[in-house]
Amino acid sequence: MSDSVLTARALRKTYRSGNRRLEVFSNVDFHIAAGESVSIRGESGSGKSTLLNLLAALDTADSGTLAWDGCAKTGNAARGRFVGIIFQAFYLIPELNALENILMARRITGRIDPAARARAAELLDRVGLKDRGHHLPSQLSGGERQRVAVARALMNSPRVILADEPTGNLDEKTADSVMDLLLGICAETKTALVLVTHNPLYAKRTAREYFLHEGTLRPVR
Repeated sequence: MSDSVLTARALRKTYRSGNRRLEVFSNVDFHIAAGESVSIRGESGSGKSTLLNLLAALDTADSGTLAWDGCAKTGNAARGRFVGIIFQAFYLIPELNALENILMARRITGRIDPAARARAAELLDRVGLKDRGHHLPSQLSGGERQRVAVARALMNSPRVILADEPTGNLDEKTADSVMDLLLGICAETKTALVLVTHNPLYAKRTAREYFLHEGTLRPVR
């Protein structure tokens, strides 16, 4: 697709198990445009997280192609600027406060300067944690920690957010709040969102839905 910010074609992934190779999926095509939201559901073990890792170039497919903004160069140098990743388990650094955790995204790609600190503070305010910047993760609730993770993923103004079950560790009310925030910010900033979720209600809130089953990524609508 000419307007796609991320395009994958004919992805195939297998893993070795003893003397056998187990196929996770084959011939998976995927694309997403700027500002678009797409959800991927599927049974546990169907390969959803594996697919996200391939889209983020954290893992390599056995075959197929991946392009970010039409470019096949998708290594570590480009990842920090192109992709923001949100995990179910937050993965905040416990010794760093909320503001410092957000700034870590910029440290990976370059120098932390006053503009970066201002950006991190702005994002803290945007996710509703303006007065919690100096709190350690242990001093924050689960929902607050995930909001910090959302802000960290947005720190470098990425083209695409990849969210892997971002509400999986949250209660229903908090999960709804985080999902409202994530969908709202991505729409506002024209950031593409790929959401892996088990929740069909959250999936329906995205522009397109997919279901990963027996190695095949099928559109739901």
